[in-house]
Amino acid sequence: PPQRVAVTVRPGLPMVLAGSAEPCAQLLVSSIGVVGSAEQNRAHSARFFDFLTAELGLGAERIVIRFYPLEPWQIGKNRTVMTFM
Repeated sequence: PPQRVAVTVRPGLPMVLAGSAEPCAQLLVSSIGVVGSAEQNRAHSARFFDFLTAELGLGAERIVIRFYPLEPWQIGKNRTVMTFM
């Protein structure tokens, strides 16, 4: 749900990807129960790449996506952790 999505954008950050400082992007995705398998991440990756290449005008080779599965006890919110929400 949108109320559980947080986005940070850092434009102009100096980055090097594959030995080149040409424009590139790195997307870090962390989620509880959504990025836990290769099959899930393969589907997410395709959708993210479609969006990022269209929006940023970058070739797919200039984008890297990193997936981090999380457990509910690893995320604090509203003075507790997601386990108890």
